[in-house]
Amino acid sequence: MELEEKNPDPKYGESRKFDPNFRGPIHNRGCTDVFCCILFVLAMFGYFAVGILAWSQGDPRKVIYPTDSRGQFCGQEGTPLAKKPLLFYFNILKCASPLVLLEFQCPTTQLCIESCPNRHLTLLKAKTNKEDREYYRQFCKEGVDINILTVPEILRDGLCPAMLMPSKPFTRRCLPALGTRKGGVVMVGNETVLDDGEGKQINATNVLEASKKSNLVVEARQVAMRIFEDYTQSWHWILLGLVIAMVVSLIFIVLLRFLAGVMIWVMIFLVIVVIGYGIFHCFMEFKSLKGEPGSDVTIRDLGLQTDFSVYLQIRQTWLAFMIILAIVEVIIILLLIFLRKRILIAIALIKEASRAVGHVMSALFYPLLTFALLAVVIAYWAITAVFLSTSNDQVYKVFNNSECEFSRDTCDPKTFNTSNVSAQCPDAECMFAFYGGETLYHKYLIVLQFYNVFLFFWCANFVTALGQVTLAGAFASYYWAFKKPGDIPAFPIFSSLGRALRYHTGSLAFGSLILSIVQVIRVILEYLDHKLKGAQNKFAKFMLKCMKCCFWCLEKCIKFLNRNAYIMIAIYGKSFCTSARDAFFLLMRNIIRVAVLDKVTDFLLFLGKLLIVGIVGIFSFFFFSGRIRAVEQATPSLNYYWVPIMTVVVGSYLIAHGFFSVYAMCVDTLFLCFLEDLERNDGTAERPYFMSQSLLNLLKKSNEQPKSVD
Repeated sequence: MELEEKNPDPKYGESRKFDPNFRGPIHNRGCTDVFCCILFVLAMFGYFAVGILAWSQGDPRKVIYPTDSRGQFCGQEGTPLAKKPLLFYFNILKCASPLVLLEFQCPTTQLCIESCPNRHLTLLKAKTNKEDREYYRQFCKEGVDINILTVPEILRDGLCPAMLMPSKPFTRRCLPALGTRKGGVVMVGNETVLDDGEGKQINATNVLEASKKSNLVVEARQVAMRIFEDYTQSWHWILLGLVIAMVVSLIFIVLLRFLAGVMIWVMIFLVIVVIGYGIFHCFMEFKSLKGEPGSDVTIRDLGLQTDFSVYLQIRQTWLAFMIILAIVEVIIILLLIFLRKRILIAIALIKEASRAVGHVMSALFYPLLTFALLAVVIAYWAITAVFLSTSNDQVYKVFNNSECEFSRDTCDPKTFNTSNVSAQCPDAECMFAFYGGETLYHKYLIVLQFYNVFLFFWCANFVTALGQVTLAGAFASYYWAFKKPGDIPAFPIFSSLGRALRYHTGSLAFGSLILSIVQVIRVILEYLDHKLKGAQNKFAKFMLKCMKCCFWCLEKCIKFLNRNAYIMIAIYGKSFCTSARDAFFLLMRNIIRVAVLDKVTDFLLFLGKLLIVGIVGIFSFFFFSGRIRAVEQATPSLNYYWVPIMTVVVGSYLIAHGFFSVYAMCVDTLFLCFLEDLERNDGTAERPYFMSQSLLNLLKKSNEQPKSVD
């Protein structure tokens, strides 16, 4: 493929003219996109106001502690229920009611207790024995004298449960101690049929169904608790793995500075080898499971399992991994074959970027500032979201067994016993139902949550944009310096950061706002897609998929355009729209170079990140799975050994991405400056090129001659 450019299309603007006074990023610049700057500042003040309002109204204890029928927290320190951390259901069978799915609250009395019942006992039986009465009393409402009142009176007023069944504490709730015999027979304790204390027999299978619905997220919480336990056992090893990833990334960057060409080819070779080893390992696991009992079960037949290690014991899982890795390997090899002639030019660009990074070493540490700012943004969003979601008031509803016109009406527990409802419906109770409210604040709570999400995206994109403009300004100073490093500013990163914050906060806010709007729309589409999963309207599903695809493409295009617009802002100090237009026209005038050179360097840098992640991931796999005999004793005992492995892999990618993002921004900046350099100059002594001579020579060998400017 020839890279020689045709005459640029007039519709993409005129080429840059030679300017003998141009010396890189201009210093005499003014504020840009002031209106967006003011809007961003006002939005931030509003964001702080929302946070303060949420923190004054919210109560995170509602997430931590279960609440009884009066809305009191079980087990909270400094309260009368401090020593009663567990929630007990009077009649857990009522949790099987569809009402649970609507109001997320069982229509039965709930009580905070010290320990769960450990045996099956009815109220009628307990009345006949003093020891049983004393044991039974702890599961009754406060102040109830079980010795004086009769069983009908207790059950009529809902003062005590009709029966107790063997239970175990789980997620701070007493749930039936369910088990199974051979043949799948469900048991509660050692019994399959229970007396409900009112003359009826209860099948243990019904108890199982009610137990599941009493806590809609029992399985998820069980997995979460195991994962949390794994983190407590392996956090120091995970931290060590991330430190190793950081050291490997830093060594790779340093070697890239001095041995760019060699490192790129070594990197390509190692990536192929690492993925090839992954294919070989998956094949050996697939082969070793042949003939093993249960290994031929399909993933579909297995269904969703909370113990994810089960999936590693079936052949289909390893076959899927092997196919995926093989496809990735083939794609990479084919790309390398087709792009083999252009890799040399890309290596020259990376060499030039290595020199720039070598002269601006502080750029390698700038991602730490970006990570810190993003951590603050994420933490503020998460804390505000928790406080907003827990800022509802306690809402009480009328619950009853017989027909009552006031059923499910809002009530006040303090005045309920003296109200008309209590008189007309004797068996009715005023119990805590859920958290809500009818004030103006509660009515607009969903709007505040949306504002919190939108500002999160805006702030996160602004932090990313600030980093891109800062790095672009520093590397542009390097490129346009006549004498390197003499003409490079003493502190290019700080100078560029100061210019960005002083003059271009509005432009960064403008670009971030456009991207945030698209991202929020994508979030809404994902939510709608989740809601329509059970729908039968195939046309609506198809249209939604199309919209999701279109907005995904739009987000990628805006990110690419914003990135190049920020480079032009860093150099010329113009507004966002003008810079975006200039960058777009410059790229379109050199579309072949963009498609062949810039994207090839991005691909090579991606292989570098893939290599670091692969190396660290393989070592973490062998360590946490206990396959390294030398350190087998130091391997922590885990529920899911893939938890620390995935954490290390994801963390390694983020660390490698942080280091390589500097290189990627450097390459993009130098590439854009390089295109302008070709348009401005003709290569004579009076108009020298700012690019390196080695890159020029390589371009000439590739039949790409710099254009002359009349």
